[in-house]
Amino acid sequence: MIAVLGSAWALFLGMGLLMVGNGMQGTLLGVRGDIEGFSTFEMSLVMSAYFVGFLGGSRLAPEMIRRVGHVRVFAALASFISAILILFPSITEAWAWMLLRVLIGFCFSGVYVTAESWLNNATTSANRGQALSIYMIVQMGGIVSAQALVVTGDPSGFILFIIPSVLVSMSFAPILLSISPTPPFATTKPMSLARLFRSSPLGCVGMLLSGGMYAAQFGMASVYAAQAGLSVGQIGSFVGAIFLGGLLFQYPVGWLSDRIDRRRLILGCCVLGALACAAGAVLPPDPLTVMAVGFLMGGMINPLYALLIAYTNDYLDYEDMSAASGGLIFINGLGAIAGPILIGVLMTAVGPSGFWIFVATLLALLSAYALWRMTRRASPDEVGSYVVVTPSVSRVGLAAGQEWAADRDEEDGEE
Repeated sequence: MIAVLGSAWALFLGMGLLMVGNGMQGTLLGVRGDIEGFSTFEMSLVMSAYFVGFLGGSRLAPEMIRRVGHVRVFAALASFISAILILFPSITEAWAWMLLRVLIGFCFSGVYVTAESWLNNATTSANRGQALSIYMIVQMGGIVSAQALVVTGDPSGFILFIIPSVLVSMSFAPILLSISPTPPFATTKPMSLARLFRSSPLGCVGMLLSGGMYAAQFGMASVYAAQAGLSVGQIGSFVGAIFLGGLLFQYPVGWLSDRIDRRRLILGCCVLGALACAAGAVLPPDPLTVMAVGFLMGGMINPLYALLIAYTNDYLDYEDMSAASGGLIFINGLGAIAGPILIGVLMTAVGPSGFWIFVATLLALLSAYALWRMTRRASPDEVGSYVVVTPSVSRVGLAAGQEWAADRDEEDGEE
């Protein structure tokens, strides 16, 4: 681990600052939108717009990197992020926020592609798994720590938007000044969605539904908390509890994933998550209850992404894993785009509890589908390694994780 930190400390530091900025803007917009009087449906469109841009960036960023190089793409996109963060409080119109969220989602997606290319190049097959684990901890830790900064100013003013802008501006300095020479960039032709679905129906359906769940917690959690009457500090604690749960449960779920039928584990996570969300829907929204339910929800939802990818890879040949990564991310992105909009409709109809009802419904649907798929075919005789990845990872990072897992499985098979 010391060797990994020594070779990529600048990347981890820069990405940590970027994730603090990203975590702050997600929570701040929910709070500021409530102050500005935006309707729930308007805020759902604003939150959905991020994932539209993110999905577009995942498709276009590789071509941008091939044309002008990693350094220029990273610097340009990070600069745009910094500027956009300042524009949010300057133009408090829902349509403007939607456009800005599309842009910032596109930029963050491109930044992730660039950073993960560097990380992949700075590591070897022997330490890539550790590097990816540290990278994911930095991402989740950045979002969690960002919530402590939300209470340092007035969300109706400018200062809380200036802070993440400054952090993002600082983030690319250590990366651009200290990182090793940029790697060549290559992409793999994606696998068709039809072939991917034939290989793993549960993986594809699960990625679609988990996209909606992730968008709910990343985009709409602060909107829900503001409507439920929580204070700014309590909203930050609630969002932080969701991602803290996701961080702490990743490794126990990963450990179990390599030891029991992954479909049973998917089913168990979904059932526990659905029960937690059902409790959130019926219990009074006092701060401690909301944080406890959010912690359990995040702990069950966030590991699902890596679990579903590991399960899908169990039915793919090694040479197809990288090609499948683009399709899996695309499917997850579609769910993430639709999720906030559907939550907005439901919350408009039934009130804040619609947030919990929506997530519980998706978890229940995935539970039922996983149970049905268990009756359709047996589990594979051999399973690959679980890799800690989150929905914010680009297809470059996902492909690197799949490559590491395949190398590790091959080494274990030779022993």
